[in-house]
Amino acid sequence: MMWQDFVFMIGSGLSIGFLAPTLRDASARVPLGTSVPSMAIGVVYGITFATLGMTFSALGAFAAGMMWSLIAIVRSPTPDRPTPTRRERIQLLGRDALRWSERRIGRYVPTVDGYRYDAYRHETSTDHARDRGHAAD
Repeated sequence: MMWQDFVFMIGSGLSIGFLAPTLRDASARVPLGTSVPSMAIGVVYGITFATLGMTFSALGAFAAGMMWSLIAIVRSPTPDRPTPTRRERIQLLGRDALRWSERRIGRYVPTVDGYRYDAYRHETSTDHARDRGHAAD
């Protein structure tokens, strides 16, 4: 029996212990891009350790791979509550920046449709110009 076999088994056991709270947390969302490769690595390590005669390491790696598979099944984002795509995150960032600039700069702030919005009067600059008898911006 090799001492390294126990070291790898203990490492796998610790990773299972660290992953258990994620599996228990109903609000946790782990992307499949994280959980599936980790599951595959656990299984491949398990096979590799088994072929080297490191039975305890193989069992630990398989167990860690199975923990990742449970996380993939139970805690991956679902269609009813998906994680935003990269494009949606950029759009959300743009909207947040616009709101922030409205609060910081104040009155007339450029908007997405090309008009300016008066944050205090809640009207567009074209309405403002018409009321004053001027042409639109």
